[in-house]
Amino acid sequence: MRSEERTRPHDGDDDGAAPESPGACAWHREFPGEVSSVPAARTWAHGLLAVRLAPPALDDVLLLLSEVVTNAVTHSDSGRTADGRVTVHVTCDPGAVHVEVTDDGSATSTPVVHVPDPEADGGRGLWLVDLLAAAWGFRHDGMGRSVWFQVAG
Repeated sequence: MRSEERTRPHDGDDDGAAPESPGACAWHREFPGEVSSVPAARTWAHGLLAVRLAPPALDDVLLLLSEVVTNAVTHSDSGRTADGRVTVHVTCDPGAVHVEVTDDGSATSTPVVHVPDPEADGGRGLWLVDLLAAAWGFRHDGMGRSVWFQVAG
């Protein structure tokens, strides 16, 4: 299934005002709540950020994005329903990239950092986010759950 693209570069307010800081930009895109959205989100973000970030920061953003989207399609209702969606927001300012992944939420799970078992195949997602991001967090609202992180860049 091809994801519905809702990508919008944003260099200021919708009324055409100048961006808050020079070089600021923001995009968002909605993906189906399925595992194939993980590489699709990573490829999309790489296309946006490759000319804006040096490789170490770009690599961190792409790794953490992959982990957070994987969690969204694995642990939320986005991956449990046929019409589940995951929305990725990417904002860049001089010196930082902010990524937010919004899913359909879950009544049975909350984002928690676990110390990974070295023998386990998974369970490192938020541990990596906590390790590599300058800041991160999550919130729930009536529309779902969002996990966000910032990487210096």
